[in-house]
Amino acid sequence: MTDATRHTTDISLLERSYTIACPPDQQERLERAARYLDRAMQGIHAQGKILDREKVAIMAALNLANELLELHDERRSSEQSVNALNERLTQALSGAPSPDRR
Repeated sequence: MTDATRHTTDISLLERSYTIACPPDQQERLERAARYLDRAMQGIHAQGKILDREKVAIMAALNLANELLELHDERRSSEQSVNALNERLTQALSGAPSPDRR
């Protein structure tokens, strides 16, 4: 695909526009991600401690990566709990008489 035919989407981060190559079927997802990132960057920038856009972007990326890792840990923990409950249920049911043995 040439540059002339490549699909792009415009996003805005900290009031600066960027043109990003993006397939049409991923445009909504990219725009949603950009809004989420922009909110994170705006929050950091509003604190006034970090003014450099690059440093704001790095801090936002680190915060978002931390959120993602926490969600992964929660999911893993939930899966382990469900697996343990499923195992207990299977053991309990295997010891119960079947309906035709009453």
